[in-house]
Amino acid sequence: MIEINNASMIFAKKGLGKAEPNDGFKALDNISLTIPDGCIYGFLGSNGAGKSTLLRMMCGVYRTEQGSVKIDGEDVFDNPVAKAKIFFVNDETVQFTKFTLDGLARYYASYFDSFSYATYDRLVTKLQLPRKKRMSEFSKGMKRQAVVIIGLACNTKYLLLDEAFDGLDPAMRKFIKQIIVNELIDRQATMVVSSHNIVEINELCDRAMLIHQGQMIFADEIDNIKSGFGKIQLARGSGAVTEAEMKAAGLAVMQYSVMGSVAQAVVRGSKEWITEKMGTLNCDISEFIPLTLEEIFIYELEARGYGANIIG
Repeated sequence: MIEINNASMIFAKKGLGKAEPNDGFKALDNISLTIPDGCIYGFLGSNGAGKSTLLRMMCGVYRTEQGSVKIDGEDVFDNPVAKAKIFFVNDETVQFTKFTLDGLARYYASYFDSFSYATYDRLVTKLQLPRKKRMSEFSKGMKRQAVVIIGLACNTKYLLLDEAFDGLDPAMRKFIKQIIVNELIDRQATMVVSSHNIVEINELCDRAMLIHQGQMIFADEIDNIKSGFGKIQLARGSGAVTEAEMKAAGLAVMQYSVMGSVAQAVVRGSKEWITEKMGTLNCDISEFIPLTLEEIFIYELEARGYGANIIG
């Protein structure tokens, strides 16, 4: 289990380093999150929200300014025992360009006692990647496939992926995701994946977290997240229901619009709760529409002013 407790990270103005409280950029602000064993957890967020920083903190690359990150009860930073349980697939592959694929396998096998050449050989054969060619000659998608193969061959309990499917064509993305899921299920491992592709997170993960400007907005099972929001449409012949009326009825309105006698709003709450509150507004027609994870992502960020300075 991965336990993140009130973790914060401040970047100094001139790069990463120790910064005074008011002299730097707070990349992460009091993040608390528990990632249970055996799940696939998705990290969502706006550009620069702190997803990659959090992943690097989780694998012990960055030390927390405050709080803690524990892997199976042990602090991960500067702890070889805890780090041996994690493989991190970075969003960059430039550091591997001088390696051949076989050379990269030997390199990681020297660091991970759990490395399985049987898994490595099987996956290389399945994906038909060249073993003796330098990775500088690989396409972006081939490099992604290669690093994922190495990560799976390391047989760690935790696999962290930062935009790991970037550069893959749609068919290969689907194939690689299926390979990863099959491998993880077979050994009951845990995966954390960061992606801008919300549909992908919805399909692949059973839990998700949304982070914005270094702060966590929500974290839960995806089904629970989607059941906590809805879009409503209300029509009333005597005049459109106002936003003030909705709020007075107890509805937590995130976004409101009106066209003629039809009012539409995005609200927080369960379907049952929202439907009950709509019933008090004496409308001629009322409708509840479930939201997708992508819609929830957009509405949550819009409610916090994300993109307003661009559109405005």
